[in-house]
Amino acid sequence: MKTLYLLRHAKSSWGDPSLPDRERPLNARGERDAPRMGAALCERHAPMTFYVSPAQRAQATFAGMQSGWPELQVSQGITTEELYTFDYHKLLEWIEQQSDDSDSLALIGHNPALTELIGYFVGWASLDHLPTAGWAELAIAIERWPDICQAQGRGELVTFLLPRTLGEAR
Repeated sequence: MKTLYLLRHAKSSWGDPSLPDRERPLNARGERDAPRMGAALCERHAPMTFYVSPAQRAQATFAGMQSGWPELQVSQGITTEELYTFDYHKLLEWIEQQSDDSDSLALIGHNPALTELIGYFVGWASLDHLPTAGWAELAIAIERWPDICQAQGRGELVTFLLPRTLGEAR
């Protein structure tokens, strides 16, 4: 059994239309939600390695998570060019190439790729939209990451967290 943790970047700003997509920062809500998600995940998990899209909004989400999850180190955020994609097939290809040294992978990326990846594993009708800063933990019935492309329909959505379901900020 493998575990896949998926976090969509926090809410980004569209305030400067001249910025390329990769350079869009978080907006005020995103800056508030990333630490809140970090704090919530800190209560549920030991610090883990996150593979993070190079987009500024994904990088800022990881940095914001660290302020809510003090044990999460900068070195646990690995910038991964392949995660700057909106195509779940590209994510599957990347996951397929990962080492079996770990039974889990944690990604910070983008929609629609993350929503569609969840649908691929647990059924297309299970979730129509992973909101910004949304977290999904999937248990996938495979023994090796190279088998991920044969795992359609073989996943279970174990945990689904959204910033708005965490209650008021502390």
